[in-house]
Amino acid sequence: MILRKTLFKKYLFITLSTVLLSFFVLGTMLLIFISRHLEEEKHKLLTQNAENVTSLMEENNIIIFSEGQVHILNRDLNLVNNFIRSFSTNIDADIFVADKEGNIIFYPENNEKFKKTKVPKEIMKIAINGRYIGNSDFEGIYEQDRYAVGIPITVRLLEGPIGAVFTVSDQKYITKFREDILKIFAIAFLAALMISFLAIGGVSYKMVKPLREMAIVAKRFGDEDFSDRVPAGREDEIGQLAIAFNNMAESLSISENIRRSFVANVSHELKTPMTTISGFVDGILDGTIPNDKQNDYLKIVSEEIKRLSRLVRSMLNLSRIDSGKLKLNKKIFFLKQTIFSILLTFEKQIEKKYITIKGLENTDSIVVEGDSDLIHQVIYNLIENAVKFVNFEGKISFHIEKFYDRVVVGIKNTGQGIPKSEIGFVFDRFYKTDKSRSQDKNGMGLGLYIVKTIIKLHGGDIIVKSIEGEYCEFIFWVPINSKLI
Repeated sequence: MILRKTLFKKYLFITLSTVLLSFFVLGTMLLIFISRHLEEEKHKLLTQNAENVTSLMEENNIIIFSEGQVHILNRDLNLVNNFIRSFSTNIDADIFVADKEGNIIFYPENNEKFKKTKVPKEIMKIAINGRYIGNSDFEGIYEQDRYAVGIPITVRLLEGPIGAVFTVSDQKYITKFREDILKIFAIAFLAALMISFLAIGGVSYKMVKPLREMAIVAKRFGDEDFSDRVPAGREDEIGQLAIAFNNMAESLSISENIRRSFVANVSHELKTPMTTISGFVDGILDGTIPNDKQNDYLKIVSEEIKRLSRLVRSMLNLSRIDSGKLKLNKKIFFLKQTIFSILLTFEKQIEKKYITIKGLENTDSIVVEGDSDLIHQVIYNLIENAVKFVNFEGKISFHIEKFYDRVVVGIKNTGQGIPKSEIGFVFDRFYKTDKSRSQDKNGMGLGLYIVKTIIKLHGGDIIVKSIEGEYCEFIFWVPINSKLI
């Protein structure tokens, strides 16, 4: 399967897009800011020079009448012309003077367009009423709009402005500056893009590589191969994910082994009694087994049927536990009586192994409130384990004690006990300490798991104590109703 939109491509695309957008926003803002700053500086320069020309004309008594005539009190016009020429050269701008009607009186040399053109009325109106700052081509004097500043000319002897001085500069400088800024940003962007591509590409690949390895290993998990693991040497979130993934793989491996062991155990547990039952029943029906032996074999068949019944009951309880449907039907019953009734069912096994039962002779009758059927199953499973694993001529001891809030029951048997390394697993489902099945030929590893679950449902708990080669003891407690104390 080809992945058209891999995580690597998405991460790389998003990161590079972010870099591009950041450069675009930064470049645009910087370009606007600098352009405005340069325009403001240009306007200030043009305004300053226009004011200088205005001051010069006022100081030299050069008065422009509204009819367009120039009345010269000081006839040294070369002073004004030289001043205008000098300032025009220094600031790379045109300086000209117009009367109130817009007729241009003083203008740059060798530019005949000024003689034939007037300053637009709206511009002239704004200039003489205060100050004009803007862009204009002045009715075709210039081929394109230019920066322009107009300052009114006032004289003490006359009321109101008599004309205006205009300073005009082209936009080539700012346009060229913008082009240079754009070139710089384009070069910087390409360089940053290449560096980002290499750096982010490398980082992204390293980040995604463990995920790809996890995907490959997970695919093998789907094929029931749980042997592979992913490297977990990193100390970041990916490393933590790898550790969690490996832990999950280990759990899946254990679960798969348990499942296979469970299927094998169930198959064996079902096959053995069914084969026995089928063989003996067929022998009775076809006359292979003589009449005087039929009762003995029917008893064996009965025991095997009970064994199948216990197996089915365990499986049903397991199903109810997993689905959360195992509910308590509480009622009041005598705990000691339950223990005695269960011991009677193991009478033959107890006599066969010459087992000594201790601890019940001086025990008072204790009334508890709980699900009597489920508590019966708990005690049955624990006694069954004790009888199964007790040594020949060994002892099974009971300890029952009543406290103000609980009843504690201990069932202890002598024998090999449980190895220290396995004590933490005895309550896990499908776990069997006797893997050789030399003693536990009938178990599936469900009994103690069901026991712990039932005790927990009652609000109690169960623990196990054992010394290998000496004894094993299971101790559980359940809460007691205060009204029963």
